[in-house]
Amino acid sequence: MSAVDTAARSGRAPSRLASGKVARTETKRAKTVTPRHKRASVTLGILMTLMLLYCLVPLWWLVVNSTKTMDSLYNSFAFWFSGEFALFQNIVDTFTYKDGIFLRWLGNTLVYVVVGAGGATLLATLAGYGLAKYNFPGRKWVFAIILGAMAIPASALAVPQFLLFSGLGLTNTPWSVIIPSMVSAFGLYLVWVYAREAIPDELLEAARLDGAGEIRIFFVIALRQLAPALITVLMFTVVATWNNYFLPLIMLSDAQWYPLPVGLAQWAAQSSAIGGQAVPNLVITGSLLTVIPISAAFLYLQRYWQSGLTAGSVK
Repeated sequence: MSAVDTAARSGRAPSRLASGKVARTETKRAKTVTPRHKRASVTLGILMTLMLLYCLVPLWWLVVNSTKTMDSLYNSFAFWFSGEFALFQNIVDTFTYKDGIFLRWLGNTLVYVVVGAGGATLLATLAGYGLAKYNFPGRKWVFAIILGAMAIPASALAVPQFLLFSGLGLTNTPWSVIIPSMVSAFGLYLVWVYAREAIPDELLEAARLDGAGEIRIFFVIALRQLAPALITVLMFTVVATWNNYFLPLIMLSDAQWYPLPVGLAQWAAQSSAIGGQAVPNLVITGSLLTVIPISAAFLYLQRYWQSGLTAGSVK
């Protein structure tokens, strides 16, 4: 029988010998675990550093080269400043080139994001909440269709969407970009998963017993509980709509309706066209101006996303 068991049976405190044995055992365990943890932390640190470089190096290249003139772009080191600091002149030239078409593209992109991404978030929230909290015939089939839609790549739907909108006479209009952007199967699935766990059925039943209608229950009670999921869906849809390139490319033929990604790609393609004017400094500066708003929006929304997830984990 060990000293600790003897002390426990007699009601006395364990002896120093037993305490020493326990301490030495814990020390041995710590020594055997610590090197493994150190190796894991070093490996994770290296991986995170590589991922950070992968994300920051292109951004650094964009910032550095947006400060250069046309000649400095081809006659200097790509990852460091050189020659005349021409950032502000490049910004002015970007906004005034071709009668300020860049500003028109920026406005188009904002409209597509506000209406398309905002509508996608609202519809995903309503539909996800309805699927999670209401029983109706065909509910399982609807959910199966949504899961199937998530598995279909967007490029496979491009031609059918174009034929559909062409038949409706909506091609080369903003609606041909806005309406498809308002459908987010992944956002609906995310809201459904979150609403099923985050909103207790007892809470909704208590509100119904107090005489609250379904619309009031959703906007007063459920919507507050769904805030983290709503912000997450909004983040994904805003980024996807802002960076959307393929859909506007096939739907729009008039440059007046282009979003920023398609417009900048058109500027970049001018250098290979017959009689086209090469403007790489404006393409780089325009790309930098395109990155800044979406990065700021992502960082702004991220704090609400993180605080919502933290509140949910505490609950």
